[in-house]
Formats: sequence, structure tokens, C-alpha cells
Amino acid sequence: MRENLHRFFRAARGAGVRISPAESIDAMRAAACVGISDREILRDTFLLTLAKTQDEKRTLGDCFDLFFTAPEPSQPATGNDGAREAAEAQSQDEASAGSATAGGQPTDGLGPLAQMLLAQDRAAIQAAIATASSAASLSDIRFFTQRGLFSGRILDSMGIARLRDDLDGLTAGNPALGERLAAALEALRENVRDAVSRALLLYGREEAENLRHDILRNAPLARIEPRQVEEMRALIRQIARRLRERYSKPRKRQRRGHLDVRRTLRRNAAWGGVPFLTAWKRRRRDRPKIVALCDVSGSVARVSDFFLLLIHSLHEVVSDVRSFAFSGHLIEVSETLETNPAELAMQEIMSKVGFGSSDYGSSFADFERLAMEGVTPQTTVIVLGDARSNNLDPGADIVRRISERCKRLVWLNPEGRMTWGWGDSEMLRYQTFCTVARQCATAQQLERAVSDIVAAYQ
Repeated sequence: MRENLHRFFRAARGAGVRISPAESIDAMRAAACVGISDREILRDTFLLTLAKTQDEKRTLGDCFDLFFTAPEPSQPATGNDGAREAAEAQSQDEASAGSATAGGQPTDGLGPLAQMLLAQDRAAIQAAIATASSAASLSDIRFFTQRGLFSGRILDSMGIARLRDDLDGLTAGNPALGERLAAALEALRENVRDAVSRALLLYGREEAENLRHDILRNAPLARIEPRQVEEMRALIRQIARRLRERYSKPRKRQRRGHLDVRRTLRRNAAWGGVPFLTAWKRRRRDRPKIVALCDVSGSVARVSDFFLLLIHSLHEVVSDVRSFAFSGHLIEVSETLETNPAELAMQEIMSKVGFGSSDYGSSFADFERLAMEGVTPQTTVIVLGDARSNNLDPGADIVRRISERCKRLVWLNPEGRMTWGWGDSEMLRYQTFCTVARQCATAQQLERAVSDIVAAYQ
């Protein structure tokens, strides 16, 4: 049972339930206290000890039902004539006191799997499938392409080779009994396929989801299909959560650095140099100060939602962040992002300034008027946009002045580098004043860029 519980915890983790090793130990101790005879009590025990949110409770309950509730083995499909023949054969078997089967062929010469199938002992069949699944390491299944492989392993472990020999012998010597055994074998294959499919749902979910996320992380944000938008938003939220966990505002521990020997000796001169009090060399870290400007015009409408989600996460990671959104003109959205959930904040921002015609020169002029005084040599300015100004004044002189006042000017562009400078793109002109200019066409590129920006202050 301990091994089964370990497999259940692994399946629950793959379904998205956060279970630490300590929590799994507590759950196993609780299961030992309540026992395993009553499934409902065991289910409630796991929900109380492992689930931390309502969503996790629902997921864990579904996983428990799928893991511990095994379906009844299916019976061989027979018609009316076949059923009558099977009943007659069964009555003849009972009359012969177990020494012979229909046709007079002894069952003692058959293998254990053939005898089990002919006896139609459901409990024994289910136990044999479970034992063979464990021997075949069915919990290692990860992809749907492995279903045939594991089905073959389970049947081999149950003795399918001997069963084939028994079936050939019965077909030649006792066709009626051979037909019964062939139908039972087909039902067994169906039961094994069902067991493998259930295991794939339990153990392959995490791998399949990781594979789907890897594909989505490298997909261009501007080409995301409508059915993938929600998945991409969930992926961006995961990225934001990782940023919060890695670079949270409260520093849980401070790095002491290297021992300062001279200061330590001077401080402990009164004790003869015995280092009761230590002094450490500490590297001075700048307080992070970030100003983010996000283009929400029509040309980047497909990716502006994802940009705003990342900016929203910056407000939870860094203490001093000012955020602005623009298309034809620029407005400050810091308070909106700090006081509202991400979805509501994005809707409000897009309703105020989104989907317009981009005018970078006018927007940079608005920024110079509203916030240029707050840009200091400790400020990192981030611009997220495609740098397409519809052949209007690009405001490059304002970008130059911003670059001269700030610590770093970082431009994240969702378009490929091959398109920079083509048409109405002013990216090559802006790039001359940027400390960093990156292509951020995918979620992975966006995560790396924002992570590098925040890490520079750690």
C-alpha cells in the first residue's frame, strides 16, 4: 500500500496539486491512522491533509477517484447462441466435478491464465492485471504513443504466450471451448487497454502539459490562436509567479559576503584579537527603480495583453515601479496595476488607451512632461513596443534624453530583427540610444528579458 500511495502522490503532483515531501509523509501517517478499508474516509483524509485550495480539492478528488476506483473487468461478448452454448458447457463442467470441460478435454493441462479466463473470476482477473501492471512499471507511462508498448508488457507478464499455445490446442481439440477462450482473451485485451488509458491520464498528464507548454512558450505571441489565448495567459501567470518567488520584495535572507579581516581585528582588539564580533564586506545594492512604457496600439494588440501581465507582475516583485501605457498618447497606469487584479487592470487600461493608432513621438513627449523628472541614474526604463510610428515624428531626441538620464534603457520588441527599420519601423534609430534592445516575440524570450532586468538589482 505504501508503494501505491507514492504513485498516487506522484499522479496528484502531475495533476497540479502541490505536495511537498513533508506533506506526503503527514498524509501517509493520517492514512495509517484511519485505515484503508473505507474509501470515503480515506478520500476525505487526503483532501484535508494535502489540498490547500478549493481547486486543489477538486483536482485531488478527481485524481483519487481515478486512481483508487478500478472498473469491473468486462465480460466476453457473445450472442444468444454463444451464451446458450457457454451455459451448457458450464453446466457440463459442473457435472463432471471439475475433472473435464466440454468436449472431455481436461482443464488441468491449461495454463493458469487460461483457467482464470474460463472460470470468469473477475476478482482474480483484476488482481492479475494490477500485479502485471506493477511488474511492467505502468506508472512510468508518459505519452499516448506508449500505450501499445505497456499493453504488450502487461499481457506478457500475465502469460499471454502460454495462453496462445492453449488457445491453439483447444481450437484443434475442442472448438467450442476454444471459442470461449478466444472471446475471454479479447475481453482481457480490452481490460488491459482500459488500465493503460487510466494510467496515462494519471501519470502522463504532467509530461503532456509540459510538452504543450514548451511548444507554447516558443510560439510567437502575435500568432497565438484564439483557442490558445487562455493557455498563454495561464503560462504568463506562471512566469510571473516564478519571478515573484525568485525576486520577492522582502529579502528573506541577506548575503553576508566575505569576512572583513581588518575591521574584525580592530573591533575585537579589547579581547586580544579573539573574534567575538565579526565584520563582513557587503556589496552595496541599488534599490530597484523601474519605469515601464507599454505600447497597446492596434499593431501590437495581440501581444499587449501579455506585456501588461508581465508589467503587473513587476509591481509585485519590485518596490518602486511606475508604469505607463500608450498608443496615440500616454497615460500612467501604476495605480491601476497595483490596486486591481490583472484581468480587470488590463481591461481598464485597454478601454482608456488601447487599440489606437501608435504615435511614439507624441507619447514620448507626454512621458517627458509627466515623468522625466523622476528618471534618475538609478532608473531602468523599459519600453515594450514594435517602434512603428506610422511615419510620424518618432521623438528620437526625447529617447536620447531619456537614455542620458537613466541607468539603462531596455527596449523589448515583439517583431523579428529582420523587420527592424523596414516600412514605418523606427527601431534602428531607437536602438542607438538603448542599452539593450531585444526581440521578445515569445513567452520564453519575454521571461528571460524581464528576469535579467530584475536580477540586475539582486
